[in-house]
Parts: sequence; structure tokens; C-alpha cells
Amino acid sequence: MNVAPTSSTWTNQQCQLPSLHTMIGTRQLYHPCHHQMISPVHLYSYKHVMDGFSAVLSQTHLSQLEKLPGHVSTFPESYGHLHTTHTPQFLGLNAYSGLWPAGKFGDDIIIGVLDSGIWPESESFNDRNMPPVPQRWQGMCETGTEFNTSHCNKKLIGARKFSQGMKQYRLNISNTNDYDSPRDFLGHGTHTSSTAAGSRVQNANYFGYAGGTATGMAPSARLAMYKVGFYSKDIRVIDAAATDVLAGMDQAIEDGVDIMSLSLGFKETPFFKNPIAIGAFAALKKGIFVTCSAGNSGPHGYTMFNGAPWLTTVGAGTVDRELGARVTLGDGDITVTGISMYPENLFISRIPLYFGHGNRRKELCDWNSLDSKDVAGKFVFCDYDNESSVFRSEDIYGTDIAGAIFSSAYGEFQRPAEFYLPFVTVNTKDGDLIKTYILNTTNATVSVRGFALIRDDDYLLTDYALVSGTSMSCPHTAGVAALLKATHRDWSSAAIRSAMMTTADVTDNANGRIIDMTTAVAGTPLDFGAGHLNPNKAMDPGLVYDIEVEDYINYLCALDYTSKQIQIITGTSNFSCEYASLDLNYPSFIVILNRTNTTTSKFRRVLLNVADTASIYNAVVEAPPGMKVAVQPSTVNFPGKYSKAVFNLTVEINLEVDSVARQSDYFGNYGFLSWNEVNGTHVIRSPIVSAIASAKNP
Repeated sequence: MNVAPTSSTWTNQQCQLPSLHTMIGTRQLYHPCHHQMISPVHLYSYKHVMDGFSAVLSQTHLSQLEKLPGHVSTFPESYGHLHTTHTPQFLGLNAYSGLWPAGKFGDDIIIGVLDSGIWPESESFNDRNMPPVPQRWQGMCETGTEFNTSHCNKKLIGARKFSQGMKQYRLNISNTNDYDSPRDFLGHGTHTSSTAAGSRVQNANYFGYAGGTATGMAPSARLAMYKVGFYSKDIRVIDAAATDVLAGMDQAIEDGVDIMSLSLGFKETPFFKNPIAIGAFAALKKGIFVTCSAGNSGPHGYTMFNGAPWLTTVGAGTVDRELGARVTLGDGDITVTGISMYPENLFISRIPLYFGHGNRRKELCDWNSLDSKDVAGKFVFCDYDNESSVFRSEDIYGTDIAGAIFSSAYGEFQRPAEFYLPFVTVNTKDGDLIKTYILNTTNATVSVRGFALIRDDDYLLTDYALVSGTSMSCPHTAGVAALLKATHRDWSSAAIRSAMMTTADVTDNANGRIIDMTTAVAGTPLDFGAGHLNPNKAMDPGLVYDIEVEDYINYLCALDYTSKQIQIITGTSNFSCEYASLDLNYPSFIVILNRTNTTTSKFRRVLLNVADTASIYNAVVEAPPGMKVAVQPSTVNFPGKYSKAVFNLTVEINLEVDSVARQSDYFGNYGFLSWNEVNGTHVIRSPIVSAIASAKNP
């Protein structure tokens, strides 16, 4: 096997788990078979994400390869997991003003989605009234199982699948529960795609729930699907092989996407071992904005995925509505209105009722308090709001009723938006806060596969589904990024991310601090990140914190990565660590308390004026007890567009640990730095957080 002196290889073998390895220019994914000799199998050659290839090699071949001049390193194959009718309105998007018309609804922007495939027949991917495909597009629509080139159009302009890595690990792609083609089976990729850029579809609903016009965040943008997630009949889950994900990202870069959306993640490792971090850095150098889901493993510390600072990582929360149903007990004796998404009306007879009368935790249906023997086979009532309950416990308790009528899709209720997030904690090496957003969406799914469980193994079909989690918040961000890129063609990915972060809302729609719904207390920036995405404010932030490729390299140098490790991430050996610094020009500030309650940290930041006029800004600090913040200078002047200003921030932390009400583990305290325009309307805000270092820092 010939290896270029500056190439990378991702190789695997047919007897056990493939491995990702990287070479001096050469990265390879191998699958060690000990002393067993097998013929090498080439999987992919990479052009952008690394200078190298992936292949299946025996241990003997691998050992020979690693001895070649120019070898950098090799890594084992790994596997990642796949982590609306109302949300555009909830996010403030309006057809006649703001970001939607300014960005022409995403016109001419191409969003590449790496996911489980797409169901092209969905009405969300119709191309009515769309102009021709942009001439710069280099992608294609490939054929495969129940998929051909005719399934693409002016909306879905590309569709490919990448399954070689999955197959080489002897994970047989299911013939009954998936397709070895770009076609989606489980609906995950169809939903994320339609959330990011689905066309407008009137009268969409989920069995009467959440009815309205379903539309993506950027309904005029184009979509390209890169299927990397497959259902394996051997392990019965959807997984994505690192080799396949890298191949999909490499192809998306080659095809010419503007935005890349990945609702999946791999186990957190150093950046030089993380395929998404590596692929996203290559995309960054091409000006491609990459957004990823943060995972659904919270709310505890160190549960976030996709933590590289050049990624825009998104958590999940709720929207301001709940979907209602009504239960009528007996002959109309009692009517209870509550929250449900059950898909059909029912008449229930001779089924006992259960309500945890007298035990507040059981009344709330706290699953840690309920006894399965008490509730099994019963109709369970939960009272989630004692002060404004829709029924009294006495109405239910002790009532002998022969039957009940369940009426589904009975109205909607407005409520404050809360956050249910992976706990966004920062470790002592990678000191950046990552922003988080929201979601709970009604969008397209696979229409021929049962989705709504009604009993046992009986499912109902639906064209549109209600889905939540960070997988669905991620494409919201991708769609908004498409709108921002369409509005500001000169903005970098870092500028887009900064605009989103510094204009995000940290209060809910009831004007209270965003709460963590798992604890029902006010969240902190370690929970909600920079805050809740506000697209219209992000369109015109006034100032941004921009970051160049060299800044990220200086950051990697300061992490004490070796030259080879930095080369793996950046794809180049032509760099210097002379200006190594962890103080990345990021729109947030983190102070790590490492076995101490007092410390002082200093930060340097550069602001870039992206407004059309000259301006002056004043610094405004919100600091709690135990935190002192000094900004120098406290007033900055911008003579015109693209002018810059430098400021220094000094943060002193002095915590009395016993008196600190820790709302979340690892949390110290937090404040905010805002820059307010003098005689203007622009305001940008960044969190300042002290966080307690984990003894089990990953």
C-alpha cells in the first residue's frame, strides 16, 4: 500500500473494532486483527477533513504503515450516536420584518445535514416556486435502495450515504429497519432536515395536536443529506462510524455546503481524537458554519458532547406551549383538562384510577416515589401545579367511576419556556462556555412507518411528528445561521456564533430567569449557556467577537497539544506556537476554581464593529457578591464599520462556600458584562462565570 508523505488514514479490520489512527500528514483508521493476515480494504480517501484515508488493515499491515516516513498517528474506529408549526413564531421570526425577509428566508444558502437519511416524498421538501439550483453546487443525488436521482429537486439538491465503516465492523445494515441508501427509515434525519429548511406546509399536525403551517427556519434554503447513521440489526440502535462521518463531512465540504448540521456526537475525547472536531476544523477553514447537538445526557456535570470552541453547540429547552387533552369521568361527573400527546380518542371502562392523594411527590408523579405495584394497569393522574391545579385531589380520590372518555388534542396552553439541558460545565483544559437554545417541534417524519404508540406494538402512521431534544435544537440553529449568512455574506462562522450568543435572552417569556425544569430553580450559564436564541436581535448585534484560524491554533498550543496532535486537527504543519494562549476571543468568560475559593483571572478581548456607522459603547457589569469585575477601558470608540477596539477584563472571585447556594453542581457564581451603545440601541451581553473544577476532569 502506498501512502503519500503527507496523508492521513482511517483504517479498520474485519475481526474487531476498527481504529482511527493518524499519520504525519497521514491519518488512518485501522481494525487490528492481531497476527491474522488479511488483504487491506480501502474505505475512503479524504481530501478536506484530513490528508489521508481510511482502510481495514491487519495488525501486521498497520505496524508496517506506522513505520513509514511521514506517519503522524492512528486512531481506532469509534461510533457516535444520533443524539415545526410553532417554533419560528416562538423565536420571533416574522414574514414581513426582521431576519426572515432580510435573509430572504435563506435563499441561495445550502445546508448539509449529516443524519439518518431523508424521506424525499415529504411535502416539506417540495420545491414549488424555487429558483434553479445554485451553479456553485457540486453535489449529486445518488441511487440506492428505494432511492434514485429523481427524488432530488430544487429543494433537496443532494443526497448521499456513507456506510463503509459500519459494514466493515460486521454491523449489517438492517434490510427491514433501514435502507442502504440516502432514504430515511426512523425519521430522525427527515425531522432535522425539515426543521432546518423545510418548505411551508399548511395544515400540518400530529393527530390534531400542534396544528398550523409547518416550516423550517430557513424555508428557502437548499438541503443536502449525507446519511451516516444506520440501524444495525446486530446492535439494534442507530450508530454512525467515525470513518463514515468523516467521509460525509469531507464530501459536504467538497460539494459546497454553507452550513453543516450534525445532530450526533461521539464520546468526548481530546479534540485530536474526535472526528467531528477534526472535520469541523476543515469546514471552518472553508468558511462553513458547523453546528452540533450537545446531547441529552444531562442535567449533571460533564455530560455535554461536541465541546470544541469552533463548533456551535446547542442544548435543548421547551417552547411556550403545552398540548392539552381532556378526560371526562363517569357520566360527565368530573372533567379534567391536562397535558397529553396521546394520538386518539378513547373510551376506557373498568380501569382503576390512581392519584397519589396525600403524598405530594406521588401527586406530582415523581417516578422515584411511585410504586409500580400501585400504578400498574391504572389510569394515572398527575398534578403538576398545586396552586393553579385544573382539578382538586378530592375530586379524584375515592371516586368510584365505571368509565372515562379521553379526548385528545384539546387545545393548547401558554407557559414559560424552560430549559432541560445537558449540564454545560467547563473543564479546566477547555475553558469556553457553549451556548444553548430551545426546541419542541412539529415537522416531517417518515410517513409509512408507525410512529405513535397506542397500545402494545400497535402504532399509528403520521406525516408530521412532535420531537424534542438537542437533536432538534441543532437544526433550528443551522436554519438561523443560514438566515444570518444570507444577510451578512462577509461574516465569519465565529461572527455568526458571537451574534447569536451575545444577543441571546437569559429570561423566559414570563420575564423570569430561565429555569432548569429538572430542579425547578433558576438556571445559570452552566445550564442555559449564553441564553435563548433570538434571531432578530442576532441579525443586528452592533459588535461581534471574531476569531481567526490562527487564534484557534494558539488556543490548541496552550492546551499543551503536541505538534503532531495540532496537525491532526488543523491539517497543517505550517504553524507556530509563539503566541499560545487559552484566552480565546470568545463571547464568554470562565474562571476556574481549582481547590480554592479565591482567585483572580484576566482576559483580553477584541470587539469588531459590524454596524454601518461610527459608535461609542459603555461597559455595564452585573456582578453578584463574591465577584468583582473591572473593565479597562470602560468606554470604547469605533470610528466606522469593521473598526476594532481592545479591552481587558479582570475578575476577582472570593466565595464563602458555606453561604453559596449552589444551584447546580460545579457552579460558583455568575454575572454579566454588557456593552451598551451610547445614544443607540445595540447591546451585547456575555456571561462571567466561576466554576469549580471537577476532581474527575475528563
